[in-house]
Amino acid sequence: MSYKSYSMELGGRTLTVDVGRVAKQANGAALMHYGDTMVLSTATASEKPREGIDFFPLSVEYEEKMYAVGKIPGGFNKREGKASENAILTSRVIDRPMRPLFPKDYRNDCTLNNLVLSVDPDCRPELLAMLGSAIATSISDIPFCGPCATTQIGMINGEFIVNPGQEQWKTGDLNLTVASTSEKVIMIEAGANEIPEAKMIEAIYMAHSINQEIIAFINKIVDEVGKKKHEYTSCAIPEEMFEEMKKIVPPEEMETAVFTDDKMVREENISGITARLEEAFADKEEWLSVLSEAVYQYEKKTVRKMILKDHKRPDGREITQIRPLAAEVDIVPRVHGSSMFTRGQTQICDICTLAPLSEMQKIDGLDSNEVAKRYMHHYNFPSYSVGETKPSRGPGRREIGHGALAERALIPVLPSEEEFPYAIRCVSETFESNGSTSMASTCASCMSLMAAGVPIKKMVAGISCGLVTGDTDDDYVLLTDIQGLEDFFGDMDFKVTGTTDGITAIQMDIKIHGLTRSMVEGAIARCREARLFIMDNCMKPAIAEPRKTVNEYAPKIIQIKIDPEKIGDVVGQRGKTINAIIDQTGVKIDITDDGNVSVCGTDPAMMDKAVELIKIITTEFEEGSIYKGRVVSIKEFGAFIEFAPGKEGMVHISKIAKERINHVEDVLTLGDEVTVKCLGKDKLGRISFSIKDALS
Repeated sequence: MSYKSYSMELGGRTLTVDVGRVAKQANGAALMHYGDTMVLSTATASEKPREGIDFFPLSVEYEEKMYAVGKIPGGFNKREGKASENAILTSRVIDRPMRPLFPKDYRNDCTLNNLVLSVDPDCRPELLAMLGSAIATSISDIPFCGPCATTQIGMINGEFIVNPGQEQWKTGDLNLTVASTSEKVIMIEAGANEIPEAKMIEAIYMAHSINQEIIAFINKIVDEVGKKKHEYTSCAIPEEMFEEMKKIVPPEEMETAVFTDDKMVREENISGITARLEEAFADKEEWLSVLSEAVYQYEKKTVRKMILKDHKRPDGREITQIRPLAAEVDIVPRVHGSSMFTRGQTQICDICTLAPLSEMQKIDGLDSNEVAKRYMHHYNFPSYSVGETKPSRGPGRREIGHGALAERALIPVLPSEEEFPYAIRCVSETFESNGSTSMASTCASCMSLMAAGVPIKKMVAGISCGLVTGDTDDDYVLLTDIQGLEDFFGDMDFKVTGTTDGITAIQMDIKIHGLTRSMVEGAIARCREARLFIMDNCMKPAIAEPRKTVNEYAPKIIQIKIDPEKIGDVVGQRGKTINAIIDQTGVKIDITDDGNVSVCGTDPAMMDKAVELIKIITTEFEEGSIYKGRVVSIKEFGAFIEFAPGKEGMVHISKIAKERINHVEDVLTLGDEVTVKCLGKDKLGRISFSIKDALS
């Protein structure tokens, strides 16, 4: 069976693409090889458009199969279930650069599927899926204005690494993913350890340069095996319909309807205009079927014209002006930390919870080295936040993506496990939304961490910058702090988070065919200026630094070190000893293999008692040491005293009282609390105690 194979050198390794080898019934398929990593990428599309929709129905899937790393899935089912967060985030990174390159009036269902078959830790499968999706679509008959290419850049000790392996990706100071067309950058995703803006721009355009080599490679494949793009039914709005709409609703009236700082008023104005047009077009059924999309396009053209030509924003702000800001902490009682951040009609309440390290999130994915996640950020977006009604079905891909962005933004400033031995979870509840809730979530999370007493290294804030473009590359306007309308109708949503010293995260989405370097540099600079303003004028007045201690309702943790050889003594047979300590004190105890013991609880006295018991169990018994214990057994010759769970010593009858006694029961009963002095060990190797000597 014949097929064609193409190869190029990429980042010091060979990238190979097999076309025509498998999945030949898909519109396009590429079997990708990079090192020992193998991914099958396919692109398929329906023959006809989907009826009754006003959007492009693109679906992107990234399928992680545990066999790719020689594992059987955990749980009872032993079959892969729903997509992991990593798979969802990878799908989003594939979707975002490719979606704008499909025709805007294309309504055929389209699916990009990426099946991970094998994973080489030195060659990340996520990168291969990004490249494979672009190649499969480019060689297919699906209309697509590509090709595009993606490169990842890491950084260790100040040196950039092209397409780093998994370990370098995890431990380096930069995780940057850049997608490009042959002319411009079309997507940026980054997590960074306070990388200066100039260094970040250097990394972005290093990736862009490498992308040009990949695009030349893809073009060669397309020239040889690419299919002719198929014809499709255009769903564009008829131009004559727009002309009729303008007669009924003149542009000046649309401007008045749109330009208000209140989202609800704007929506009410547009609803009134739509109702008038429905009445006017009552006898034109073909126009009524696309009226909502036509009104949207009319509104969009109006907003873009006013911003681009007159620098007039819908809510009347200046181009660089941030909406009114407000921040407060401790708004929710009894939780470990809470804050609320408001920017215009965007409002986030964030709640921070602390727990022992044993409650870190366990991860079962294709990265066989990563087993737990200490810091978790979750983001929720209920329908009431935008004045809508629909049932809650759990977090969707957007919510997971926004949560991951805020999580990535704050990880560089978190204290180490040694400095702060807690698992940390922040939950951002969206109370109100009108643009860039993920950046509000970053600000709110930073404040709730500080309110909870998490000793973060620096304050982090985030903001989004928008873009409206004209007919040429030089004709554009950057917008600081975009609201929802400017996001919907604009060309870009460029989110940047960071400290005063550098960038911690970037996420850039666009709706056009790329950004020039001046646009990228301008957006990054604008975001720096805005985030510093937010920190100085909003966040610091609410809480300027982390609290010195954790909240009274948060668990407290005491850490001690024991001899690893003594771990078995603390745990006891089948956990009997450690469970007895937990039952007596109500604490939670975690022990690592190297002897680090964490005692977690809310009652300091009980925590101290648990630590004392552990120290007793793990300390060699010295003659003359004083202990407290409980009578657990009485014999004719004496009594046995339990001075720690699973640890007993004997008091001979002659050592119970200073005067002579005939029966142990004359002085002691079961359960009595006594103080004893260690006399060493008797001939049988048992610990010997004295009560009377402890009294002197």
